[in-house]
Amino acid sequence: MSFDVETARIQEYKNNLDIALQQRGSKLRAAVTTDTYRGKAGKAVDRIEPTAAQRVTARHADTPLMSTPHSARWIYPVDYDWADLVDSFDQLRVGIELTGAYTTNAAYALGRALDDEIIAAFFATAKTGENGASTTAFDTANNQIAAAAEGLTMAKLKAAKKILMANEVDLDFDPIYCAITAEQHEDLLNQIEVTSLDFTNRPVLTDGKVTRFLGIDFIHTERLDVDGSAARRVPVWAKSGMHLGLWDDVVVDVGPRRDKRNAMQVYARVTAGATRLDEKRVVDVLCAES
Repeated sequence: MSFDVETARIQEYKNNLDIALQQRGSKLRAAVTTDTYRGKAGKAVDRIEPTAAQRVTARHADTPLMSTPHSARWIYPVDYDWADLVDSFDQLRVGIELTGAYTTNAAYALGRALDDEIIAAFFATAKTGENGASTTAFDTANNQIAAAAEGLTMAKLKAAKKILMANEVDLDFDPIYCAITAEQHEDLLNQIEVTSLDFTNRPVLTDGKVTRFLGIDFIHTERLDVDGSAARRVPVWAKSGMHLGLWDDVVVDVGPRRDKRNAMQVYARVTAGATRLDEKRVVDVLCAES
């Protein structure tokens, strides 16, 4: 073999680009109601509260007036944006088309921002009243299930569903969702009711993943908050109970920056806000984590 064969050696680099592990956009957007808005604030809902019919006990008596209570929920926009540059000199050297991957990365980031707004709104104090000047706190007394040094159990899910039913959420027409992290998913896999067909007439697991049980659709996200005792706050909610308002949906723009030697800028933005529409349609399930 020639001693000069080393000059024929080549350097080879894989001509692809991998996007690092991350939540790929919004997972909760499809599980809440949505609408579009303009201006500095939006009224997400005008609601009339229940009244009771009065039994007629006398003839020709005065017509009763029930004074129907009204309430409203307000939503306020939050702006998010994202930008990065693709330098033309770098583009020549890497041999990989970067703008497409950067665009995808930007859309993922803004989708996660929408989820963060929804997650924060599950248990936040909602703006209410005629012009949003009043507030309504989440009802922890009636719509929260204690951690009790346990993770997510069948007993907790059943209790959450019982609360929604007792609050007269129409489960026949209103989808019920539960957001869980990997910890709560593992809790469910340890429940015999989930893994055994002896307790259900249809398989619960899809490729080893819990997607639906007890009439509840499960959504996996690692972005859920914890309370002051480090218990995970797992929301169980009716779709009609949560709302995402969009002032401007995710917009992505790619174009040259003249002030940056014509580098291509990938820019993305979204303006949105979220609110809880009704305390009775959201349950806070506290879960201990190992």
